[in-house]
Amino acid sequence: MTDKKRMIEIFSADCPVCQGAIRRIKDAACPSCDIRVLDMKRPEVQRTAAALGVKSVPAVAVDGKLADCCAGRGIDLDVLRAAGLGRSVA
Repeated sequence: MTDKKRMIEIFSADCPVCQGAIRRIKDAACPSCDIRVLDMKRPEVQRTAAALGVKSVPAVAVDGKLADCCAGRGIDLDVLRAAGLGRSVA
């Protein structure tokens, strides 16, 4: 038998959305999952998140790789401008 664990890192800002995601992930985890909640207010966590490509929270990395569901998100100014950002209301 092996004691190998899968590392699940949850990048959180401790907001209600993050707290809900943490609960859902913990509920779905198995005994082989080593879940770590990382506080984005800490500079070292911010550096780790940036290195992984985290652009918004909550975000999850599995065994050191940002999960596909969490990649590519974040603010896209072109999309926001197309929705009206930066244009006065006529």
